[in-house]
Amino acid sequence: MDGVEQVTGTTATGRAPVQPGLSGHSWTRDPGAPHPVVDVHAHVMPLPFLEWLAGEGLADLSRVRDEVIQLDPRLSGVPAGTPLPLPITMYGGTERIDEMDEAGVDVQAVSLPPFLMASTCDDADLVREVVGRGNDALAEFVHQAPDYFVALGGVPLGLPGVADEAVRCLDQLGMHGVAIGSQGSGADLDATVNEPLWGLLAARQVFTFLHPSTSPAPDRTAEYWFPQLVGYPMETALAATRLVFAGVTERHSFPLCLAHGGGCLPALRGRLTMGWERKPQARTTAEVPRALLDRLYYDTAVFDPVLLRRLVEDVGADHVLAGTDYPFDLADPDPVASVGAVLGGTEAEAVLGRTAAALLRLT
Repeated sequence: MDGVEQVTGTTATGRAPVQPGLSGHSWTRDPGAPHPVVDVHAHVMPLPFLEWLAGEGLADLSRVRDEVIQLDPRLSGVPAGTPLPLPITMYGGTERIDEMDEAGVDVQAVSLPPFLMASTCDDADLVREVVGRGNDALAEFVHQAPDYFVALGGVPLGLPGVADEAVRCLDQLGMHGVAIGSQGSGADLDATVNEPLWGLLAARQVFTFLHPSTSPAPDRTAEYWFPQLVGYPMETALAATRLVFAGVTERHSFPLCLAHGGGCLPALRGRLTMGWERKPQARTTAEVPRALLDRLYYDTAVFDPVLLRRLVEDVGADHVLAGTDYPFDLADPDPVASVGAVLGGTEAEAVLGRTAAALLRLT
């Protein structure tokens, strides 16, 4: 079984040209472009971390050969025994780098998937230990192939000292940003306990990736894979709008990117603005919500060229970043083609990597 110690490869330069975009669009990326193609939405589950979880009775690895893992509900937030996908590319092996090369992706900003964030866990000691050990394993994974990967570290949201782990990720583990769930310790992101984290991220302008980590209506989304298909987009919109209407993004300006193109949020822009204008209960910020939403960043994992084009029209190409959700099956396998199908020239270059390279401070 390939582990992270076997992740090898050449540097992220000199890649082969990618194929033309979809829908007859003629734009293709110049393989000699000065900016790498950067995927800000990619996940890993390092094998040493999974083995530690198994040793603690928090994970069942007996079906690894079937590319399935089962996790303690305190971590995953899903019922016990739920089979969760674990492709070999999730934890290492040269296959991952081969697939990056084939897709024309130079760098992945990797984070742990949402079912390892323990977002709804009420055991503070367990959350801190899982987050810390997950970050250690994530740093080691990236260290095996630093030309291909940078890490976005996790933090114990909703707990005192949440900013301390972010500092450790940035200063001791050499990470390029942080990844947060949509809740922490059962509390929403705008909970007062998280205020030091937002202050830190703003002071240091840390790239922050917000990924939904639970479903807002678990009883109503239990079937049809709805937790991911419906619940996640709803959860992202709810988490982000709480940050906006609670004044967090107005008090603390930092580069915050929303997964899955912001989920349902883009469709709510007009309604949220109307509510701010007409309802005193929603008039909580000095600036209109539309302006605050325009300052956020959104990944391209919307899986529809019309929606991607509209997203760019709404917030501008400089606030849209390539993101795939790799290596899950609900992912964009060819982000360069997806972007090239609807954008060209400097817009495509910005979305595919120029902006992300600056935000992540890639050298």
